[in-house]
Amino acid sequence: MSSWFKRAKQGVHTPTKEKKETPEGLWYKCRSCKSVMTSEDHSANAWVCDSCSYHERIGSIEYFRILFDENKFTEINRNLSSGDPLVFEDTKKYTDRLESSKRKTGLVDAVRTARGKLDGHAVVIGCMDFNFIGGSMGSVVGEKIARGIDEALKKKVPFIMISKSGGARMMEAAFSLMQMAKTSAKLALLARAKLPFISILTDPTTGGVTASFAMLGDINISEPRALIGFAGPRVVKETIGKDLPEGFQTSEFLLEHGFLDYIVDRKELKTNLSSMLTMLKK
Repeated sequence: MSSWFKRAKQGVHTPTKEKKETPEGLWYKCRSCKSVMTSEDHSANAWVCDSCSYHERIGSIEYFRILFDENKFTEINRNLSSGDPLVFEDTKKYTDRLESSKRKTGLVDAVRTARGKLDGHAVVIGCMDFNFIGGSMGSVVGEKIARGIDEALKKKVPFIMISKSGGARMMEAAFSLMQMAKTSAKLALLARAKLPFISILTDPTTGGVTASFAMLGDINISEPRALIGFAGPRVVKETIGKDLPEGFQTSEFLLEHGFLDYIVDRKELKTNLSSMLTMLKK
């Protein structure tokens, strides 16, 4: 072998302090098809995979950015936070769980409500955050949704609710279950005032949330392949002792059986909601 082709110095000689690591957060790897895209492209695509259309779970920050015009909105009851009426403790104190979730997520509780414009339509939007104790519905979640509906009644505008929840918050027991009745009663007032309620069920929507306000929309819509049900598939299977139908408790299964009106790709969500609001005005 000629000398020009030989390595002049053996090994890697870059000092450790000069080595550069790839910054975290630049790339997104799809949980479904494992394809890779930049995080910037992923967020620009409404957090939907370009290759397989897998809808990544997102929270209120992202949904508000997608739906509110120019991401401008006024948050309602921002600082309303949960107490600990039962002084609940299992492996950890409930108060400690709340503080831990607040630190990790930057949120006050598992739902945010805000008023603003959606494609020029004045609306009030509520959105649940699964990262805050599984999006569970405690007394504050129910109260903020109820007050969001009150705001829609006051302003005489439609109410849109984006659900993403594991159900009732066990640490609040009956106080949590009471929110099912409270939110449903508030929606009855909205219906009496002839104001639209659009319910958006995202992955996952289960338990007491499914059994109350999430299924009470004038129009019920969902994202593709979302898990929607009361009890989870494993619990249902163990209870009835039978295998479940393919796709059981997916949004596609519920659409086929009449529980949903539409399945909408997140990239088209704002356009579809705008069309619905225009139609409901007539």
